[in-house]
Amino acid sequence: MKYTPKPLFIQRITKLLKDKQDINKFFELAETKARKSIRCNTLKIQPDELIKRLKAKGWEIKQPFSEYPEIIIIQSELEPGEIGKTKEHVLGYYYVQEITSMMPIIALKPNSEDIFLDLCAAPGSKTSQAASLMKNKGTIIANDLSLSRISILSTNLERTGTTNTLITRHEGLNLISKLKKLGMKFDKILVDAPCSGEGNIRNSPRTLLEWSENLLNRLSNTQKRLAHFAFQLLKPNGEMIYSTCTYSPEENEQVIQYLLDNNKNIEIQTINLPLKTRPGIIKWKNNKFSKELKKAIRIYHHDNDLEGFFLCKIKKIRSEN
Repeated sequence: MKYTPKPLFIQRITKLLKDKQDINKFFELAETKARKSIRCNTLKIQPDELIKRLKAKGWEIKQPFSEYPEIIIIQSELEPGEIGKTKEHVLGYYYVQEITSMMPIIALKPNSEDIFLDLCAAPGSKTSQAASLMKNKGTIIANDLSLSRISILSTNLERTGTTNTLITRHEGLNLISKLKKLGMKFDKILVDAPCSGEGNIRNSPRTLLEWSENLLNRLSNTQKRLAHFAFQLLKPNGEMIYSTCTYSPEENEQVIQYLLDNNKNIEIQTINLPLKTRPGIIKWKNNKFSKELKKAIRIYHHDNDLEGFFLCKIKKIRSEN
């Protein structure tokens, strides 16, 4: 079903993009479906072998980035549900995942020696991606709150052969408090925060119906707390990615500015990704943000014919003591 963007949403996107041609392209592409993409699960199979299997099915595929051969675009028109019914999917050889959703882990670069916290982990796409980069070594704590989402997370981790992961079920702030009392510290943390989902309007147009500025502000308050307290769990020189699938500055740059305002031992890192990206903004309405926010990454759906995303890489530069 098609939903018409609310006038206030149109005003906000217009304010973010400014250029009329850019704005028109944004809304034109918003009415189309994003291309299907998958990630080869290198814990079980290598990309070249998976590609042979997929081509044998008659699928037309593309590997858009030579440096990331595990990222695959399905260019064929498949039957509804076909991509999830193959033997290769059931065996966990690939994970159906939006390309922009793969960027936080690519930017964070967890390795086999890391202790890694995935604070909002379900359904497990980024958790299993991290496990692949870590070669099933190190330790991942994958957390979520909803029991139904935990069930999906568990199923996906089992299917992909992810074995270096402990699953926890807690409200995010509650888990952070428990881990802090235990003295746990992490090398890498991902806060892929619950958000308004503005970047997913191509595949989830209902987002436009449920959207409101009140929703953005409520989410922003939660996101600030999650990111701030998660940051406290980083080891010195540890790194954290804060990400959302939305364009709203209240949920993105405003959250990072809150971290900067409340932590002296923080540094925003430069991110290099294989997509067309735009820098974070440094002004929104009456709010002015640090120029360091330009190092944050905005991914607009019409720049890459993908979905929209925001991410920022943060480093703890010294101990609190």
